[in-house]
This record gives sequence, structure tokens and C-alpha cells, in this order.
Amino acid sequence: MKGWMYILECNDGSYYTGSTNNLELRLQEHSNGEGANHTKKRLPVKLIYFEEFDRIDEAFYREKQVQGWSRKKKEALMDNLTDELKRLAECMNETHCRNKT
Repeated sequence: MKGWMYILECNDGSYYTGSTNNLELRLQEHSNGEGANHTKKRLPVKLIYFEEFDRIDEAFYREKQVQGWSRKKKEALMDNLTDELKRLAECMNETHCRNKT
């Protein structure tokens, strides 16, 4: 069963990242206030990005990955800024990076 990871922009400018096996239905649910608590309090919402996967579990995994990203990194993904994505993925903590060679 196919799956989608998607990012919505809420009316307050915040982003919501989710996954589903029926993108059209899920967007309708969000728009009707039947989605997540985050989106139902911030209507209207609009779809600003999505990725399609062969399996729903892959979409769910990608959702969890992207949910942990900063706003800037999500925006680099949505704008297809590969170099910026790489830069934002680099370790910025000197102590943590000490062992990276």
C-alpha cells in the first residue's frame, strides 16, 4: 500500500508533518478540523510539500525523520536546496564532532 509523507502550513505559519496512505482524504480531514490537534487549532491549512512512497511504513519512517528537523532544514527540503540540506545536517556541536574524521 502506497504512503505519503506531507508537510502542511498552518494559518499561524507553523508546519505540521504527517504521513498517510490516502493523501486526499487526510488533507480533507485536516481541513475539516478532524486532523491532529496541532492543525485543528490552526485552520486553515495548506499542503506545501509531499513525498510518495511504495509502502506506508516508509512514509511513516520519513515523517518521523523530518519531524525532528529544524524549520530551516524543512524549508531547504521543500525548496530542493540540496547543498543547504547537507550543511544543515552537519554536526554543529564541536564536542560531538570531535570523533568524526
